[in-house]
Amino acid sequence: MSPSLAWLFLVISGITDVAWALATKKSAGFTEPLWAVVSLVLLVVFIALLTKALTVLPLGTAYAVWTGIGAVGSLVAGIVFFGESTDAVRLTFAAVTILGVVGLKVSS
Repeated sequence: MSPSLAWLFLVISGITDVAWALATKKSAGFTEPLWAVVSLVLLVVFIALLTKALTVLPLGTAYAVWTGIGAVGSLVAGIVFFGESTDAVRLTFAAVTILGVVGLKVSS
């Protein structure tokens, strides 16, 4: 697998991780069967994509990028779908996270 394809898999895995977090929240502690199933399917998909990407990419950088996508993506999803806080401190630390992820990617 080429590094470009591995990075694509990693980004798709990160986005799928955000979808998984949303589905897990919607499952209400796995009491909503449809959302519970969606959550489990998304979990398998993002783990499979992450596993494939890690066969080529450096572990530390790839995992940090993947975690950043999941963290910032989940923060944005929480704001958009659940009306979570948009206070300046949260958004500042999200920006710092993005800066760190970009820095790791550029330096690898």
